[in-house]
Amino acid sequence: MPQVSSVVVVAAEPRVVYQAAQDVEGLAVFVDALDSISVVERIERPEGPETVTSWVGKIPEFNRQIKWTERDWWNDTELTCRFTLVDGDLDKYEGTWTFAPAGDGSCTCSLVVDYEYDVPLIGPLIKGLVFKKMQASVDATQAGLKTRAESV
Repeated sequence: MPQVSSVVVVAAEPRVVYQAAQDVEGLAVFVDALDSISVVERIERPEGPETVTSWVGKIPEFNRQIKWTERDWWNDTELTCRFTLVDGDLDKYEGTWTFAPAGDGSCTCSLVVDYEYDVPLIGPLIKGLVFKKMQASVDATQAGLKTRAESV
């Protein structure tokens, strides 16, 4: 399964960045690769919320959208989020988002995504493009979170 990742240092306390990441609906406006994100369900748990979120991304090269729903398990003590695909255009999608102190009040934010997106017949021809788009999406999400958290 291919994997993409991105690490960014955000000039804000880890808990501030973590809380900004949890507000995924507010995050969408900071990420050009996304049309929308919406929370479908939210369950309060002692360790942190569990959410089901619906995502709509853009693939302008093919003039289409990619849609998926994921389940997110947030851990308020460890400042992490684990997520996995519930349904959508992707075949597999899972990963982790971590928020750790980076010194001087900043946060190292790491996002790792394992995915599979198979397109019958032409799949091998576009695997490189899909990898680039997934990497760009992860990078854009991180950049959007950085912008948002630093403006709080």
